[in-house]
Amino acid sequence: MNDGKAATMLTDAQEGRTNGRTSGRVVLEARELRKVYGSGGAQLTILAGVNLQLAEGEMVAIVAPSGAGKSTLLHLLAALDTPTSGTVYFDAKPIDGRADAALAEFRNRAVGFVWQRHHLLPDFTAAENVALPLLLRGTPLGQALETARGWLKEAAVLLADEPTGDLDEQNAVAVFELIERLHRTHRLTSLIATHNAALAGRCDRVVGLEQGVLKLRSVGLTKGGTALGGEKS
Repeated sequence: MNDGKAATMLTDAQEGRTNGRTSGRVVLEARELRKVYGSGGAQLTILAGVNLQLAEGEMVAIVAPSGAGKSTLLHLLAALDTPTSGTVYFDAKPIDGRADAALAEFRNRAVGFVWQRHHLLPDFTAAENVALPLLLRGTPLGQALETARGWLKEAAVLLADEPTGDLDEQNAVAVFELIERLHRTHRLTSLIATHNAALAGRCDRVVGLEQGVLKLRSVGLTKGGTALGGEKS
């Protein structure tokens, strides 16, 4: 079996799992997102017309090497940055053009963002991880956990930017399992940026970003977790 056919079969299998788990309602969508830095002849194109739909309840992985634009895409989806052109939609409504207060509300309530240096503790529950800053401020345990659970219930989308990038294999798996539990327990729609193909293979669907002029691609995975090609039209 050639690599292209294997990639297609594996991608189709991933999408089949996804269709059984989600409602089909698109929660977060990127349409023709472009991000260009500089001006004139010194322009650097980071994203060039990226399109992506995340269905409710879906966990999607973006697999690409460091510097390929994964962080830029996640920042645009979380309204932490603005695109050069294109639009991000949340629940079918564009987030661009909103007032600063409305954007802050979107970031605070609709989106949870896990940074690469996140300091998540895999032996703790998601609520306990979220409650830690409150505990350090002196908030009683019960109150801190109740507040943390409230925060977790409000977020509809989880975006994680290389959450296991700085970890050894054992801790990487433990942190990824914590993110999986968070996703399932709170019925989130999740997008995980990673260069770890084996962990990405545990998601419902895997896509990739191609360096240079960046375009979204399907990525199949071998049984051992090696990324295969397979451009998806």
